Amino acid sequence: MPSLSKDILREELKRRELRPAYLLYGPETYQRDGAAKFISQQAFGEGDFRDLNETTFSLSTDPEVLREAIAAAEQLPMMSSRRLIKISGVKISQSGIRDTVTEEHESLLRNYLSNPSPSSVVVIVADELNGNRKSSKLLKELCSTVEFELLSDGELLKWATKEFNNLNAEVLPAVVQLLVAKVGGDLHRLNNEIKKLAAAAMPSGVITEELVESLVATSRELDNFAFTKFLVAGKGGKAISTVKKILDDGTEPVVLLGSISFTYRQLLTAKDLMERGLDRRQVVGSLRLRYSDQEPFLAAARRTKLSSLTQAIRDIAKTDIAIKTSLGGSTSGARMQIEMLVAKLALLSSN
Repeated sequence: MPSLSKDILREELKRRELRPAYLLYGPETYQRDGAAKFISQQAFGEGDFRDLNETTFSLSTDPEVLREAIAAAEQLPMMSSRRLIKISGVKISQSGIRDTVTEEHESLLRNYLSNPSPSSVVVIVADELNGNRKSSKLLKELCSTVEFELLSDGELLKWATKEFNNLNAEVLPAVVQLLVAKVGGDLHRLNNEIKKLAAAAMPSGVITEELVESLVATSRELDNFAFTKFLVAGKGGKAISTVKKILDDGTEPVVLLGSISFTYRQLLTAKDLMERGLDRRQVVGSLRLRYSDQEPFLAAARRTKLSSLTQAIRDIAKTDIAIKTSLGGSTSGARMQIEMLVAKLALLSSN
């Protein structure tokens, strides 16, 4: 069966157009689980006895439960228009170790999914689905498949803003950006933090930057631009406070140094390419920047003097040597070296 986009799935479900079998998989488990829940809700109407006709079977503890799930799907509904069978804990890995769906189950799945019960909806939720395995191909062939990929930064911002709006909270785009930068792409945690902030903002309902800083701990793995964007934007105070917060949260100084070094070398390369007359497309292609990072990164390269970028590279190299020697060998010494470096870079960016 063809793959479905998340949008098509949502629109079909709103119209209560249900398919006989769904396969939901992908790393974005929050939306995946939410889709499974929405399918369950839309499968029943007023007057249907949902409790008698909705059953979840988990393969996590016993893969043979799959046979019980298929048997349940073949039964007629009781005082309802249909039955809803959810099969969770599906794992089909590359190695085959700890798989919960194996070759022994293939004939069982093929027999049912090739001729599913017209009065049942089967929802298969996969925690792991290796595309090269025969069992995975079988499920994708016979189920309506929806993949849930991790959201991009732009999608995260839209999603978080919508969640705040649903809670009648007032929040500026810059504050949403701060929250996403601190939490990252884990929608489970991001959802919890949004609810916590909305509750803390009562009665005004206004989410401020100070509220986010005070209530939300930084957990996002640093990417090459998320942290250093404050530096290249000339926001020295913000950069210094951010680096202190990140170090307080346990990030190793050497990780920060690597992020800073990579970004400034990228900036220097971009500046050099621009001064050699290359157009935007060529510069972006050489650096392989994410779309969401292109404009702010190129703006920073245009704004910063070549001499400042060259000096920044020298300062980064000196800090690297200092951390690896007695000057900054201890944890406290390495931290001090990073904080001093950020202060220097902030001054260079503002000049």
